[in-house]
Amino acid sequence: MLRRRASGILMHITSLPSRHGIGDLGPEAYQFAEFLQAAGQNYWQVLPLNHTTPKTKYSPYNCLSAFAGNPLLISPDLLVQEGLLTKREVSDPPAFPADRVDYERVSSYKEQLLDRAFARFQGAGRPGDYADFVREHRAWLEPYALFVALRRRFPGQLWSDWPTVARDASSIGTGTPDLPAAGRHPHVRDWIERERFVQYVFYRQYLRLKRYCNDRGLQVVGDVPIYMAYDSADVWSHPDIFKLTRSRKPRFVAGVPPDYFSATGQLWGNPVYDWRRLEETDFAWWMQRMKHNLLLFDFVRIDHFRGLVAYWEIPAGHPNAMRGKWVTVPHEAFFGELLRQIPFAAIFVEDLGYITADVREVVARYNFPRMSVLQFGFGGDPARNPYLPHNYAENSIVYTGTHDNNTTRGWFEKDLKAEDRRRLFDYLGCRFPAAEISLELMRAALRSVAKIAIVPMQDVLGLGAEARMNVPAGPDGNWRWRMRPGRTDARLAEKLRKLTWTYGRV
Repeated sequence: MLRRRASGILMHITSLPSRHGIGDLGPEAYQFAEFLQAAGQNYWQVLPLNHTTPKTKYSPYNCLSAFAGNPLLISPDLLVQEGLLTKREVSDPPAFPADRVDYERVSSYKEQLLDRAFARFQGAGRPGDYADFVREHRAWLEPYALFVALRRRFPGQLWSDWPTVARDASSIGTGTPDLPAAGRHPHVRDWIERERFVQYVFYRQYLRLKRYCNDRGLQVVGDVPIYMAYDSADVWSHPDIFKLTRSRKPRFVAGVPPDYFSATGQLWGNPVYDWRRLEETDFAWWMQRMKHNLLLFDFVRIDHFRGLVAYWEIPAGHPNAMRGKWVTVPHEAFFGELLRQIPFAAIFVEDLGYITADVREVVARYNFPRMSVLQFGFGGDPARNPYLPHNYAENSIVYTGTHDNNTTRGWFEKDLKAEDRRRLFDYLGCRFPAAEISLELMRAALRSVAKIAIVPMQDVLGLGAEARMNVPAGPDGNWRWRMRPGRTDARLAEKLRKLTWTYGRV
């Protein structure tokens, strides 16, 4: 149960300004935390921080690991401070775009820097906390490091197409003297050690930033994607908990039926869980995942929560999501185990889209805070639309929009039907130009009874459709928006603080 009125900003790390082509865990992240503190905010919400890949178009919801951090978020400037790079090595980065992430160029640039840092790390004495990190995170770090090394050993191939001895190597420890097939390559062990190093650096930088936020009264809100990418360390190392064929290919894949975002549904393509097998293990992998995230974040959103009650299962190979079916999850056993192992789990649920009575019952039974999105509020019957503020419950979190929505100004200018625009004006009691819509919806969110109000940074800045983060099931080009330098000045902080104070959220 949420106890205190508060507010925060949704801003993914990659969207921060940086001279290195992508937002990272370095100086600009600390400056953004200071801006949030000055603006009277209590929450900084980020998207998943896991390792993204070109194969899944750098989506933070379709990652290489449920546990490993994204190397692209490592700050070169902090590596200089740590003595792992020289000032000269980072003094002349390529001319990256200021308002977009060019993932391909950034990846090439940062891989070279991390190679140099690793070489310097190997030549120096290992800090004592490195061995502690490897030991503490061994359960996920060792299979992840081996998986990444094997991907380099067999470039361009899915893991299910590797030689059988490597495909089924999940039971082989990386400390084994003879790694069949993979171990014959002279660099595999160096590649494994490099991945341990990269994750050590990522977690050291991230946890220092989180501590800095906490010291300033900011809680960091994280996000747990419900599904894993097929080409991931988790599916490779835990094939028994996914519905796979004997050759380790997906039998069924995930998605959602036709909804607000797509007339043919969304075909995500992720392998679905074998919940019967998970229940036999007391949901061990999920428990490990949730504990890991609740150590990294102060508050965790479960993405696509309804998939933990019943999920849409589509036979692999179908061209869209229309021919799927609902499959029930043993949710009573799952949540019983979760709350037994983590009695006061600080989680809230993404219960958007097609929500049925069984999902609502689970949310109510455990009193999970739920989400409301203002952009969904201006169609249908006002007495029943759950996204209009007069229908909110106090134990909820309201957003003007999410990473999957257009920005509020873009929505107003491009997506909102004329009839719904009239309803919007009637509801807010005034008419206004497009330049003011973001502020008006911010006011509506902040003054609502929802205990927490979260506003995407694009709406704080009043940006249009050009700043949209993601189009679900859409084309390439998602996840690339970046905030230009100099936008978070003292004037904006004071404006946001005044709004926050006016509606009792400071």
